[in-house]
Amino acid sequence: MEELVSLCKRRGFVFQSGEVYGGLQGVYDYGPLGVELKNNLKNSWWSSMIYERDDIEGLDASILSKPELFKYSGHEETFSDPLVDCRSCKSRWREDLVKDGKCLACGSTDLTDARAFNLMFKTPVGPVENEESFAYLRPETAQHIFTSFKNVQDSTSKQIPFGIAQIGKAFRNEINPRNFIFRLREFEQMELEYFVRPGEDEAALDYWREQRLSWWKKQGISSSSLEIYDVPPDELAHYSKRTIDIMYRFPHGLEELEGIANRTDFDLGSHTKNQKDLSLSANIKKNDESTMRLAVQDLDAKKWFVPYVIEPSAGVDRGFLAILNEAYTLEVLADGKERVVLKLRPHLSPIKAAVIPLKKNNEGLVALAKEIKSGLQSLGKGRVILENTGNIGKAYRRHDEVGTPLCITVDFDSLERDTVTLRDRDSMEQQTVAISDLKQTYSELLK
Repeated sequence: MEELVSLCKRRGFVFQSGEVYGGLQGVYDYGPLGVELKNNLKNSWWSSMIYERDDIEGLDASILSKPELFKYSGHEETFSDPLVDCRSCKSRWREDLVKDGKCLACGSTDLTDARAFNLMFKTPVGPVENEESFAYLRPETAQHIFTSFKNVQDSTSKQIPFGIAQIGKAFRNEINPRNFIFRLREFEQMELEYFVRPGEDEAALDYWREQRLSWWKKQGISSSSLEIYDVPPDELAHYSKRTIDIMYRFPHGLEELEGIANRTDFDLGSHTKNQKDLSLSANIKKNDESTMRLAVQDLDAKKWFVPYVIEPSAGVDRGFLAILNEAYTLEVLADGKERVVLKLRPHLSPIKAAVIPLKKNNEGLVALAKEIKSGLQSLGKGRVILENTGNIGKAYRRHDEVGTPLCITVDFDSLERDTVTLRDRDSMEQQTVAISDLKQTYSELLK
């Protein structure tokens, strides 16, 4: 983990937020390369959910939430962690982290009894601060999907089964943020709510488990780093009938990378019963509690039912950390020197190619390099940069370390013969390519 944290700061992937003021625990900023990798990861997820399928629609819901939403979802009552205080050093810990009744900071056994600590952030709404005028910062993106269910279905005419996907920020007042960007107070989620008929939920859960495993492997996560954990009944969330966790071997241990939960009709049922009718029919009687829970009409059977929900939910930050950890490679070269390589899949790499003039500030070389850079950038495959440093060896090492798949050297032969030299990140092999063929070769190598 120390090597990853050092790399992230040194090369501009992740910084401690507010570091000049001592930092804010559990909050991080993504730097120039980090934001590119993070966006590429999110784009890959979005493409797999929305563009490659016809049964899922996208949503970008608000972060501020009316209190009623999380009251009726059960979060106000259940979304809490047991908290203990150390009377000796005044530190606070989640009860499940405390081993053998000893404080993790000082080793004292003089701890308070556990008490519930609600994880949701509250913020005032309007000019007057009081207990009646506040909103929650959402602790998950899911609830806004459920309350927008009717609007999405009405506007798209989707029939069950179908899904609603969302990527967005969530906020949890974690007692002990830890392990770099693994557990944060401000984080980002990639969540899908997939609506199915009651009775089809177990098969759908198994289907999405295999889909999500396959997707993570396409991001470069090896099978040996993943495990499936079927969450025991006594550990399930209040809304879950069954949950399967995809576990990853992070630097600090085996932890959850993504959860896939069978939420049954808990959420749609709760919101229709307690807040408003989400059904498709204006003819359903509002005072009939048995029908207020019905949200979808089965046109064939002429019956109403509340859909069950399968929820694959992945943390962007955890995925970012897992992909970095998986790609980080330390190699010993033939001359005994070491090089650090981020063997990222090309679609995730923050920089797709670096165009490097052999001599710094040489007018002819730099002009040609800029022209090549502009032509490759226009293909829309990601960021291409001009590396006008004049030191080829250092440029190669830097781009190995940040995961750039290709380095393109523009030398004096380029001016005379219209060729460039392509260097592959992983093999370090070089090939000469005609500039006229460069766009096609570049596109093929990035597939």
